[in-house]
Amino acid sequence: MPAALAIQPLSLLDLLPPEWPVDLLPSIRKSIAESPAKIVILDDDPTGTQTVCDLPVLTHWSQEVLRAELCGTYPAFFILTNSRSLTVEDACALMRTIADNLRKASEATGVRCLIISRSDSTLRGHFPAEVDAMAEAMGKENFPYLLLPFFLEGGRYTINDVHYVQEEDQLIPAAQTPFAKDAAFGFIHSNLKEWVNEKTRGGISVDAVTSITIDDIRIDGPSKVAQILRGIGRGDACIVNAASYRDIEVLVSALLMVEKEGKEFLYRTAASFVRTRTGLAHQTELLSRTELADDNHHGGLFIIGSYVEKTSLQLQALLARAQVKAIEVEVGALLEPTLCQKEIARVAATASESLAAGEDTVIYTSRKLIVGDDSATSLAIGRTVSDSLISITWAISVQPRYLVAKGGITSCDIATKGFGTRRAMVIGQALPGVPVWRLGPETRYPGMAYIIFPGNVGDSDALVYLQKNLRENCAGEKSDAC
Repeated sequence: MPAALAIQPLSLLDLLPPEWPVDLLPSIRKSIAESPAKIVILDDDPTGTQTVCDLPVLTHWSQEVLRAELCGTYPAFFILTNSRSLTVEDACALMRTIADNLRKASEATGVRCLIISRSDSTLRGHFPAEVDAMAEAMGKENFPYLLLPFFLEGGRYTINDVHYVQEEDQLIPAAQTPFAKDAAFGFIHSNLKEWVNEKTRGGISVDAVTSITIDDIRIDGPSKVAQILRGIGRGDACIVNAASYRDIEVLVSALLMVEKEGKEFLYRTAASFVRTRTGLAHQTELLSRTELADDNHHGGLFIIGSYVEKTSLQLQALLARAQVKAIEVEVGALLEPTLCQKEIARVAATASESLAAGEDTVIYTSRKLIVGDDSATSLAIGRTVSDSLISITWAISVQPRYLVAKGGITSCDIATKGFGTRRAMVIGQALPGVPVWRLGPETRYPGMAYIIFPGNVGDSDALVYLQKNLRENCAGEKSDAC
């Protein structure tokens, strides 16, 4: 095990050089408008839409669907792969299928694709395997990786090559957080050069990983960053230090320079890069209650499947401080074939009754995490739980006034398998880093706002705050949340 890196105070951000002084978004937007390429974001769970607005999300990827989207008016679109819920073999097979269809759709339409592999800002996911599978199918083998896990809305910063996760007023090296203990995607290095070496199993040495530093970005600017990008060799990797959106603007400006010269990368990034690379402005206004909730008199519904520590703390606060109907799903029963259907029926019937009575309702999986002996078995257990939540969703007979799904895999499966979503539109954020989709006409609840709450976003009171904002006639009720 590597030696533990020091936890840093949040004030470390104040010690960095001043940001690059020029607003680069106007020139970025101009370059994107003049480019014939379409940006395609392969999202390994639906939380990658958490920084954007007014872009479509596809959950199906036939050549016909992709040709239509490539010829559409939007500068970018998401393809929801949900590959983080799959084994590495299945994830790679899926990437090859999607990439092959994209390549053929691109050839048929004459529209070039720039692909971004969007994944977790806390470094979980199938890297490099699924990126390599995509690259092979697209004919881009051995292009250099460009890694950027910075995610401002979630408090994820990369400084001096170390990736940090903010917890209150501290910056915790990522390998020292609960995310690094993930049963399927655990890791031991917070230094991204060492993390790349770890994840490639020594295939890329630490010395072969180029670092773009904060000084390169903030002091020397786009021309220096472009010079560094030009020097990255095939099969190597580049990590990007970043602590603000202006840092990402500098990087994107440099990338646009070298892309015009024919330089290409295999992008593996968090959501903040997606917003800047697509030229979108920051959405300063969060969506209002009228935009998030329907006008029926049913209760709102939270479905919570995520097991990360942050989610459990948020759930605990919600159950303690809000006026809600709590329904615990016994995961042990879901894993017993003789008990599973009874548990699904019990939860769905109880939820239907409480929603019809106007009660805000919280369906949550029991908090004791059950894992297997290896990552494949753990993923299979997660799949069983997720499939059961889908069955519960289908069996609920009352349309909730609003709907919040907590956790990436949970929210993806409910959207695609629970509601039948094929294409949705991102309409904004309910809270910083919490995306909202407008469900399409093909779904069970056409036009409904669907709030996708990532497992690793928000402080301990985030769910309490959201429920308070969404509660109908809140001012006239007596509850701690109000």
